Amino acid sequence: MPLPDAATTSPADAAASSDTSTPAEAVAPLMRGVAVLHRLTEANGVLSLSALERATGLARSTVDRIVATLARMGYVRLDGRDAILTPRVMELGNAYLAALRLPALLDARADALADELDESVSLAVADRDGIRFIHQATRRRAMSLSFRIGDLLPAERTAPGPLFATEWTDEDWQTWRTRRTTDPENRDFPTVPPLPHHTPGHEGEDKDESEGKGKGEGVDSDFVRRTTEAASAHHALDDQLIEPGLVAVSVPVRDPRTARIACVANVVSHTSRHTAADLRETLLPRLRAAVSAMEDDLRHAPPPHPGPPPAGLATWTGASKQELGREFIESLARGLTVLTAFGEGRAELTLTEVAKATGLARATARRALITYEHLGLVAATPRRAFALTPRVLALGFPPLSRTSLPRIATPHMAALTAQIQETTALAILTGRGDEIQYTAQAPASHVMSVDVTVGTRLPASGTSMGRVLLPEHPDAPPSHTSPSYALVDEELEQGLRAIAVPIRDRTGRVIAALNAATHVARRTAESCVHDILPALMSTASHIETDLHTASRFTPVPLI
Repeated sequence: MPLPDAATTSPADAAASSDTSTPAEAVAPLMRGVAVLHRLTEANGVLSLSALERATGLARSTVDRIVATLARMGYVRLDGRDAILTPRVMELGNAYLAALRLPALLDARADALADELDESVSLAVADRDGIRFIHQATRRRAMSLSFRIGDLLPAERTAPGPLFATEWTDEDWQTWRTRRTTDPENRDFPTVPPLPHHTPGHEGEDKDESEGKGKGEGVDSDFVRRTTEAASAHHALDDQLIEPGLVAVSVPVRDPRTARIACVANVVSHTSRHTAADLRETLLPRLRAAVSAMEDDLRHAPPPHPGPPPAGLATWTGASKQELGREFIESLARGLTVLTAFGEGRAELTLTEVAKATGLARATARRALITYEHLGLVAATPRRAFALTPRVLALGFPPLSRTSLPRIATPHMAALTAQIQETTALAILTGRGDEIQYTAQAPASHVMSVDVTVGTRLPASGTSMGRVLLPEHPDAPPSHTSPSYALVDEELEQGLRAIAVPIRDRTGRVIAALNAATHVARRTAESCVHDILPALMSTASHIETDLHTASRFTPVPLI
C-alpha cells in the first residue's frame, strides 16, 4: 500500500494539521494525541491543560479527552490541572530501541570508553536531517556535558551530522536546504540554544571567505565543507557549534552487513579540558579503537530472540471504552498500541503481523500505520513491511530519560499515603552497609506523625527498611534471606511501629525499600500486616513496573 512521504513535515505540525496533505485514511484522534505527547515532551514533561490547549490549538474538551485517555493508558498523570508524563510512556521509545538493538549491543563499549577517557560518550543515529541520541555515558561533574536520549539536534551543528550527511541523497540535501531556508535559526529544535551571533572559528576555515556572509549562509557553507572533510577523514569535529565551550569528536560505527553507518560514537568535552584539536590528537585514536570493537560486536552479534508482544491490548482498549465512555478515545489508544508491537526480533513487521501482535482488526492497524508514516514515526521497508523510526523517541522519552527512583516513586507514595493515612518513605542502603538513607517521603496529615527528612541516615539493623535491605548487601552474612516484608515494633524509637517491603530492579535485586510508619496507638502490629501490607506491596509493584520500564535502556539513579 503506497503511503505518503512526510520528509519535510515535523510530527507536531503534521499531527495538528488538517490540510490536503493529510491522507484521507489517517486517524485524526491519533494525530491529535501524538501532538499532545509532543507538546508535553517539548515542555519537559509538564504542561497545564490550558497550556496544552494553547500549544496544540485543540478545543479544551478535546484536550481533556486526550489526556483522560493517556492517563488511562498510564502515559500521563494529572496533578491538579497539570498533565505530567509518566515513565510508562517510555515503552514507546523502548520499542524503537529494542528493535534497533544498537544500545543493547554497544552500550557496554560506550560506557567503558567514557570510563577510560573520563569524558561523556554518546551514540547517535540519523533522523532525517537531524540526529538523535540513543545512548549516553555521562561524567558526574558540576559542568555536565550531555543531551538526553531522544533529543533531536540539527545535523549542521553537531559532530555526528557531517558523517551521516556523507550518505545523504540529493533528495536528503534538498530537504535539509528547505529546512535551513525556513528555519535558519533552528527554532524548531528546542533542545539546542539559538544559533550564536558569532560562531568560533573552526580549524581550516577561510576567515576571509566567511566575512560578509549572513549567519545562516555561513553555517550552511561550513556544513557542506565539514561533510566533504568527514568523507575523507572518517571522523568529524564539533568546535563549539552547539554552544560556546562545547567540543566533540565523532567516528562512524558501520553495519558489517551493508558498510553503511549504523550509528555514530561521539566523545564530548569542554574547552577548559580539551580544544577540538586536542580531541582529534589525543582522544580520536582511542575512540577509533572502541569503534572497531563495536563493529566487531555487531559482526558477531547473535540473532535477536523476540519475546512475546504485548497481549490483550485490543481487549483492554475495548473494556476501557465500555467503562469510561466518551472520555476514552479508543482510536487513540488502539493507535498507540501499534507502536508497542515492535521490539527485539520484531524490527520489521508486515500489516498482518502488526494486526496479529496487537489483536486489532487489519483495517484498524492499517489506518494507524498510514497515520504514523505520515507523521514520520514509521517507515516502509523494501520487504513491504514497516519499521519504527528514531522519531518515536520524541514521544515523551527525553524528559524521562534522566529520571530517578525517588521521582518515579513519589507519586505512588503520595497515593499510598492518601489511601492508608500514614506516612510513607523510601530508603536505600548506604555504601557502608550499616545505615539506610531516606530518599523520598510522603507525610500524612496527623498532629502526631513520623517526620524524617530526606537525606537522613539511620542504623539499618533497627529499621524496617534496613532489615529488608540488609540481606542484599554484599557483606551480609550468607544466612540472611530477603523477606517479603519486615515489621519493626518500637525498636528504633518508643511508640514507632513501621512495616517495609522491598523494591526490586529488572534483575530481581533489592535496591530500595518502601515503608509505612505509624504510632502504636493508631495501629496494632496485626493491623499493619493485614491492613497496610497489601497496599504497601501493591504500591511497590507499581513503582517496580515504572522502574523497569524507565531503566530498560537508561540508568536510573537511586537518589
